[in-house]
Amino acid sequence: MSDAERDTSSAEGNAERKGNAERDGTVPARNPAATGAGHALDQHGVHTDPAALQELTDAADAEPTAGVGADGAVAGYRAGRTLRLGVELRRQLRRRRTQLVLAFVALLPVILVAAFEIGEASPNRRSGGFIDLATASAPNFVVVALFVSGSFLLPMIVALYFGDTIASESSWSSLKYLLAIPVPRHRLLRQKAMASALLSALTIVVLPVSALVVGTIWYGTGEAISPTGDSIAFSDSVLALGLATLYLIVHLAWVAGLAMVLSVSTDAPLGAVGGAVLVSILSQILDQITALGDLRDFLPTHFSFAWMDLIATDVEWTRMASGALSATLFGTVFFLLAARRFATKDVTS
Repeated sequence: MSDAERDTSSAEGNAERKGNAERDGTVPARNPAATGAGHALDQHGVHTDPAALQELTDAADAEPTAGVGADGAVAGYRAGRTLRLGVELRRQLRRRRTQLVLAFVALLPVILVAAFEIGEASPNRRSGGFIDLATASAPNFVVVALFVSGSFLLPMIVALYFGDTIASESSWSSLKYLLAIPVPRHRLLRQKAMASALLSALTIVVLPVSALVVGTIWYGTGEAISPTGDSIAFSDSVLALGLATLYLIVHLAWVAGLAMVLSVSTDAPLGAVGGAVLVSILSQILDQITALGDLRDFLPTHFSFAWMDLIATDVEWTRMASGALSATLFGTVFFLLAARRFATKDVTS
């Protein structure tokens, strides 16, 4: 027998004799509590002694919990303080695309003036359509600026702000980090939508204000002339143009909602923006098909130019009311769909 085997056999024999001695009472049995860190451990090293478990529980309760709130969140964390509206607005205003859009809208009236000056428009024209009356006065010039931009430019701008808001974060892979701050999903979507809505409203307002300033310089503060021959005082026409601008903001809510749905459904910002613009163009094309009859009333763009009824001595409010109601319904449905889609969107990929 080797030395190692003899040592092992001797150790086993000593352990057996010690155990027999403890059972016979010759040697005092070991107290588990006296083993310190070995409090009643089972074969897997897990505490089974109730007294030891209570000690561990008391020790855990005694640990400082100042860093954790009652709801389990880190102390000081408030969901309502995440992604504040002012922060998001400043961030969007610093983006080059926002600055270029605002600059283009502000310069558009100057481009229109240059076009009329190069052409053969007569500043004394008092009859014809709105385009023919563009140089009659500053209010008429504002009407033309809104008219030429209402079918494509303004819907595209609204689609840009709303379609880019979530999709761009996804494409930059920053959306999952925003949600991990954590910013609640419903708050993230709401703050993004509110910032986009304010930017859209600002851009839409810049256009008539800039057109009014440029028109006043070039064409004066004369009366607004409607194609039917009605003359409206300058002050009344400015009020009418303000209402027209407000109507456009409300009417384009359907574009905003649709762009938001597409934005939460794709990681490609251009896809979301382009999709909303294409739907707007398709709706305008269908609206020109008279064979559809009354079905055209259900198209979201059917009442796009209802605001032009304001340029008259006797204002007809029916079409504007219908347009505002239609846009509100479409916008509400689209925003609800966007919220539902975003609540289950996979942002980990």
